[in-house]
Amino acid sequence: MRKVIGIGEIILDIIFAGDQPSNAVPGGSVFNGMVSLSRMGVPVSFIGEVGNDRVGQIITGFMQSNGMTTDYIKRCTDRRTPVSLAFLNESKNAEYVFYTNHTVSPSNSSFPVINQDDILVLGSYYAINPVHRERIIGLLAYANAQKAIIYYDPNFRKAHAHEAEHVRPSVTQNYEAASIIRGSDEDFLNLYGLTDMEQVFSEQVQPFCQRLITTHGPNGVNLFAGNIKHHYDVPSITPVSTIGAGDNFNAGLIYGLIKHQISYHDLPQIDEATWAKIIRCGIDFSTEVCQRTFNYISPEFKESYI
Repeated sequence: MRKVIGIGEIILDIIFAGDQPSNAVPGGSVFNGMVSLSRMGVPVSFIGEVGNDRVGQIITGFMQSNGMTTDYIKRCTDRRTPVSLAFLNESKNAEYVFYTNHTVSPSNSSFPVINQDDILVLGSYYAINPVHRERIIGLLAYANAQKAIIYYDPNFRKAHAHEAEHVRPSVTQNYEAASIIRGSDEDFLNLYGLTDMEQVFSEQVQPFCQRLITTHGPNGVNLFAGNIKHHYDVPSITPVSTIGAGDNFNAGLIYGLIKHQISYHDLPQIDEATWAKIIRCGIDFSTEVCQRTFNYISPEFKESYI
């Protein structure tokens, strides 16, 4: 059975409602989606690091209870596990304060075996951080050689917008390796100062990758795939929390690729009707998460969805 491999930061999210913490859950941009995929019965492997501390133990225990291997998690003795404070505003969007260190020494944990049609997921600052860059480039080369599907989510937050010019070459390298790119309108505003997603596709993405999906919160989803351009509406809901919404859109879209048996060689031939089914899975996963106070789909979602 084909599997999904994720690489990225692992962090403990402490979620605040008002000025009081209401929940604490393991998180991280790619990590959140891997939890949801594992809950859907998809074999997943996650590559990352935690500190050799109580928080790290909580996270690895959580992974094991959700059917995720910890074989590719490095337990670092020279750092603490990162923590973030997520303050939900009136719109239920999170404003973050991070307690992490992006300049720690790189990990040397091993990679899982990648086979043809497996799916590699990467994104966020982790994928362009100079500390990890050599490993990321090596992993992308390995995945491409094996003809795996590479899914890249820049997830470029406003806190890093001042670095945009400096990191764009690494982002473009990731575009060049990627099979599918998914980003929010805010990501591309922070990266390029652009609000026109068709311009982002034609000028920034299409020279390197032929498939871009852009998400716009309640304003829906846009697909640019070769000559296909299409907009998809999303349900109107009152969110409980938007933490993990984009991460789980990624998980749902990846689930859709697997459900509809899209292989590496199928990607250039996907028609709009099939894209609509795949993107609907992304919207469904994201909608589910927005109605919860956790970062991933509920364990019960699988039973109602399959």
